[in-house]
Amino acid sequence: MNINWAGLGEVFVASLAAVLVLVVLYVAGIRGVVSRGEAKAKGGSGAGGTTAAAFAFAGCVAVVLYGLYVIVLG
Repeated sequence: MNINWAGLGEVFVASLAAVLVLVVLYVAGIRGVVSRGEAKAKGGSGAGGTTAAAFAFAGCVAVVLYGLYVIVLG
């Protein structure tokens, strides 16, 4: 039984990068929701936080859908 260590390493690095991107986008989305709440509490509109959260969560959805695309059709 032979193990392709180079291929395993590539998959590990790609998975680690994808998880890192997904976590950073999710945290940015949560931070946007929190900043929206803080702005609303201070009497502001909170539009900046809402916009940031929407883009961050849309990025999360895009990463997940791309991963599914690669799994199903790749």
